[in-house]
Amino acid sequence: MENVYFTVARETAVEIKVERSRFIAFAREVKDEEEARSFISRIQEEHRQATHICFAYRIGQGKGERVYYSDAGEPSGTAGRPILGAICSLGLTNVAVVVVRYFGGKKLGIRGLIEAYGTAARRALEEGGKVQRLPTREVEFHCDYAELNRLLHHIRSHGGEVLEAVYGEKVYLRAALPLQAPPFPGT
Repeated sequence: MENVYFTVARETAVEIKVERSRFIAFAREVKDEEEARSFISRIQEEHRQATHICFAYRIGQGKGERVYYSDAGEPSGTAGRPILGAICSLGLTNVAVVVVRYFGGKKLGIRGLIEAYGTAARRALEEGGKVQRLPTREVEFHCDYAELNRLLHHIRSHGGEVLEAVYGEKVYLRAALPLQAPPFPGT
């Protein structure tokens, strides 16, 4: 199927120890760069006392692919690149990984840092599992209550997901639909 991609199935956190340093890796699916930056900021806020907070994300595919990584003060190429390498080697996209390091008193050297950051990222991604996704678009619907069941059936039968529902005089739904879904009646 065209445009199918793989991402991490659930948010995870994994800790490894290397020469008394603690590396805590966090991974989660993100839909765009804004969500990736928000996730990174949340981890930075939760671990303000950490020695280093390095990260990478990969979003999209092909010409629209966007990647970004940061060594956050570690020697150049020893943290962000290995984290991104773990994402790419597993064939994942729409994912952000943050690795927090608490220094344990012993320097690891260039090779040691590359191994530690890459291993921590890979373990978090493997722990999170892999899920196949189709690119989606968000669509809004307004309908009468009498039409609701038919609309919900149509959304689900085409692989869509209801993101938000507001019930008032009419029903408002915001849904994510696969890009290849056929047009809905009345849209």
